[in-house]
Amino acid sequence: MKRPTAVLAFFRLIRWPNLFFIALTQSLFYFCIVLPSFESGIPEREAILQPREFGWLCLSSVLIAAAGYIINDYFDLQIDQLNKPQKVVVEKIIRRRWAIIWHWVLSGAGIGIGFYLSYRLRNVFIGPSNLACVLLLWFYSTTFKKKLLIGNLIISALTAWVIGILYLCEFRFHRFVDPDFHGALSRIYKFALLYGSFAFVISLVREVVKDLEDMKGDERYGRRTIPLVWGIPAARFICMSWLTLLLAALIFFQFYVLQFRWWFTIVYSLLLVIFPMIRVLKELLRASDATAFHELSHKIKYIMMMGILSMVLLKYYTSWIG
Repeated sequence: MKRPTAVLAFFRLIRWPNLFFIALTQSLFYFCIVLPSFESGIPEREAILQPREFGWLCLSSVLIAAAGYIINDYFDLQIDQLNKPQKVVVEKIIRRRWAIIWHWVLSGAGIGIGFYLSYRLRNVFIGPSNLACVLLLWFYSTTFKKKLLIGNLIISALTAWVIGILYLCEFRFHRFVDPDFHGALSRIYKFALLYGSFAFVISLVREVVKDLEDMKGDERYGRRTIPLVWGIPAARFICMSWLTLLLAALIFFQFYVLQFRWWFTIVYSLLLVIFPMIRVLKELLRASDATAFHELSHKIKYIMMMGILSMVLLKYYTSWIG
């Protein structure tokens, strides 16, 4: 593990761009939605999750995600050697023994930080939630990934949970009697639901597209993915249906915020989220090989990133949805 190549391989193993995106997503939601929600009703200092605690929460999310990527590659070694041999790190550069050690170290650190925050913030949800995420990622890699649809749903739910955990950190039953706090929490809930639902659906579509890309290895090792069980046309139809529903919801949302004159948000969403989504829908009809599905997977990831980055625009609006 001392060679430069091993260090670079480790960062590739933990998917550092994805970890950066997780940290960016939580940072945007915290600084662009959580804190401004409290500023509009009660002082920012009344927010339960202060910047210091938020930093620890974000670190725990990144550590758990990194551990999840490691354990996924650990158990997917044979399939990855067939589907994407050029990207294999485990055993090729980093030994499997070191991979499993790193998984437990990172998972343990993430769980430990979660329980520390539960104690510090007097929130019973954070520590058990982090533990549940680690267990889900483990069983996803060992069992659920082989099952029809269950693995896709788990990863999509965990993607949405990156945002949902921030709402949960602010949630307190005993403060619901405070109308200002209740109003701030209600605003956070609405945007957590909005962005969490977007992340869930777009991630679910991407997971099925990745299954379409990896059919060769999945079939050889007996996995029951949607394309293998129901066929490519059915998988394509499912992706297009979910994307169409998401597209309809986004268009409805643009008409809804029109009354608030959120012009920059509307233009941004049209150019960088809605139109690219329509293009992906068209390309899904033509895609037929692993290369095409690989490109679609990257384009869907771009749409997710642009959707999350739209939080920046909310910072500049004072007309919050009541």
